Amino acid sequence: MKRSASLLALITASGLTHALSGQVNDGSGHPVSGANTEVVGSKLKAKTNAQGRFTLDTGDQHVDELHIDAPGYSHETLRIVDDDEALQITLRRTAIEQIDVTATPFHSSIMESAQPVTVVAGDELRRKQAATLGETLKNEVGVHSSYFGPVASSPIIRGLNGPRVLITQNGLDVSDASRVGPDHVVATEASTAEQIEILRGPATLFYGSGAIGGVVNVVDDRVPSNSEAKGAFNVGHNTVADEYEASAAYTGGTDHFAFHIDGFWRDGDDYDIPGIAVNETEEEHEEEGHEEHVDGTLENSASESEGFNIGGSWLLDNGFVGISYGRLERLNGVPGHSHAHDEEHEEHEGEDEHEDEHEDEHEHEHGEGGVLSDLEQDRWQLISELSLDTPLLRGIHTRLGYTDYEHAEVENGEVGTVFRNETLQARVDLLLQEIAGWHGALSFEGKSSDFEATGEEAFTPPSRTDSVAIALMQEKHVGKLLWQIGARVEQVTIEADPIEWEEHHAEEGEEAEHTMLHFDEMEFTPFSLSAGLVWDFAHDYNAALSLTHAERAPSAAELFSYGPHIGTGSFEVGALFWLHEGEHPHFHYSDDVDEEVSNNIDLSLRKHSGNLSWVVNVFYNQVDNFYYQRNSGLTSEDFEGHDHGEDDHEEHEEHEDHAHDHGGLPVYVFEQADATLYGLEAQLAWQFDPAWTLKIWGDSIRGKLDDGGNLPRIPPVRVGSQLRYQSYGWEAELGATHYAEQGKVAELETSSDAYTLVDAEVAYTFAADRGDLTVYLKGANLTDEEARVHSSFLKDKAPLPGRGFSIGLRGQF
Repeated sequence: MKRSASLLALITASGLTHALSGQVNDGSGHPVSGANTEVVGSKLKAKTNAQGRFTLDTGDQHVDELHIDAPGYSHETLRIVDDDEALQITLRRTAIEQIDVTATPFHSSIMESAQPVTVVAGDELRRKQAATLGETLKNEVGVHSSYFGPVASSPIIRGLNGPRVLITQNGLDVSDASRVGPDHVVATEASTAEQIEILRGPATLFYGSGAIGGVVNVVDDRVPSNSEAKGAFNVGHNTVADEYEASAAYTGGTDHFAFHIDGFWRDGDDYDIPGIAVNETEEEHEEEGHEEHVDGTLENSASESEGFNIGGSWLLDNGFVGISYGRLERLNGVPGHSHAHDEEHEEHEGEDEHEDEHEDEHEHEHGEGGVLSDLEQDRWQLISELSLDTPLLRGIHTRLGYTDYEHAEVENGEVGTVFRNETLQARVDLLLQEIAGWHGALSFEGKSSDFEATGEEAFTPPSRTDSVAIALMQEKHVGKLLWQIGARVEQVTIEADPIEWEEHHAEEGEEAEHTMLHFDEMEFTPFSLSAGLVWDFAHDYNAALSLTHAERAPSAAELFSYGPHIGTGSFEVGALFWLHEGEHPHFHYSDDVDEEVSNNIDLSLRKHSGNLSWVVNVFYNQVDNFYYQRNSGLTSEDFEGHDHGEDDHEEHEEHEDHAHDHGGLPVYVFEQADATLYGLEAQLAWQFDPAWTLKIWGDSIRGKLDDGGNLPRIPPVRVGSQLRYQSYGWEAELGATHYAEQGKVAELETSSDAYTLVDAEVAYTFAADRGDLTVYLKGANLTDEEARVHSSFLKDKAPLPGRGFSIGLRGQF
């Protein structure tokens, strides 16, 4: 893949100016036009012309490596040494699209990285776009969806999610509440994204301990790096939710200034489903009655969202400096929570000040009595990328972000809980000059998050998390080998407000006392080490090995939670509270917790060129002190003081029938135990005809506790295939994905049945000199299969949508 070439073209136009030039051809000797050529470690780049030729004005800049890529071809990285001949470069065709990753300081793609990565971009991203990030990425190898109904789904990477999978926007934390609970939507939008990057496995070197399970980086052009005029739009409608959507984006400018603007809008009703939402036994059906279960509709799954981004950049000779502002609003139902109004409750609607602010919004067509999530986010970003030519540095990349996030959980028109997250983050990557063949980056990062949940059902107290980190990442080419190494150390400080607490004494029969429980400030110092190797052992083939030792500080929610979580319908207890079981179960407070420690190995084998291309990954992840939620088998009614120790609620006595009185909720306790996760990932693409491509892929994940038993909500084995036709403007695709039965379940967890989803798409593109216009028709779940996602908290309440069709128009210019 990455190979050395002892070729250098130094064309001297004058005694002072130098240039690097060459010719790019395909395997048949035909020129490749539009190929990107870039000096590795700088912003110096150029495209090949119609004859496949390029010229890079390097000036006095020292050139070590040149990277070349083009759509439909395998990437090449050439090592440059002194030579007087022009570069002659041959690109080999590939059936698997390769796109560069921006999420790391290394120049890498799916076939060039020691760590498994996936990039979804361009038309492929447009075809896969869904209302949530999790549903957009759910068919990527190694990635599943948490699927909290169709309204709030986030990515699961190799069986891990929540605080272990970091979601970023242009390299900065999205800073929402989605890492706290699966019912909270990820505050980012795929419809206006340029590409989405997935780093599978530990990515702590680049992003810190919150990325111990992987990273999903959503890349858009809100801070433009150039003023090249480009635009895109999409309008569409789907039948499964009677949903309408529209999005548009434009970037333009002058030689010295670039600007960008984008926006989207989406509005849909409750989703159609095959049959009845609640998956209940015959006995439960007879006991509960059937009157509340609507056949063919997932109640309270309607949503509406809108947002925009605007940004501008100053374009310099050696890079750019830019700033952007983004606004996101979303109102959606929370499936699995439908309660009828009662007359007494209706008399008290509108009393809450926050409720008044949103009163008009709550008149959306979500039915009465449902739980709603009302989200608002303001986000500022400053991004700068500058090339330098100093003895120590070849560049500096700076990213600064400020996010103000809020969402309210509203039930029967009253605000029950409000979540707020205010985050300030800064990251500086110093790109280092090559020393003894090694080049890479020294990274500094600081982040401060002020998270607050207030209201009747705030299951975690307000908390503040501060972290600072330093990391060093380096890589080196040695013949057919690429070495990648790195280290990172950070300091994480977490503090939380006190809570009212019911203190139990050791002497039996002695009454518990209510007191204020004050938490000590908690400090953690996680560190990570990584070593990777990519070996081009044969023509068109390479192998990759990645070894990572990564540590993670627990999140505030994993430590301090103690209360009812309305969205998941559970009573959550943090790891600082130890469960004493027996005739009178209760909790003790203890601060005896540790960092989570992961030792991960990834092995990949790849065929990256030719009409038949494939990738196979195997991974093994041994995790000590793994934080997981155990179903205790108890309910909140088994404990006294589960309302944070408040010993009376006289002010709420008139609300005895208040909809927030959910009765006994199942108690889930965060505990630590040693665990092992391992699995297999594979994908193959065969272009057996210029117009036809067959893709086959699959993955398997196994998650076990070392002392016996299974980890909860581990996705099942699955296999997928797509047959695609593309010729003369026509595109058509037929795909099927089979999910196997999941019977390897945790204690008190139910198994899930197998199912197969069949999808299809047909599209036609009208090509023009100034852009393309595509008309498309898509069908999803064509067999109207009842499918329940095992990794979802709502698998027995919210099946996947039924048969649906989408029609739309998208264009780019």
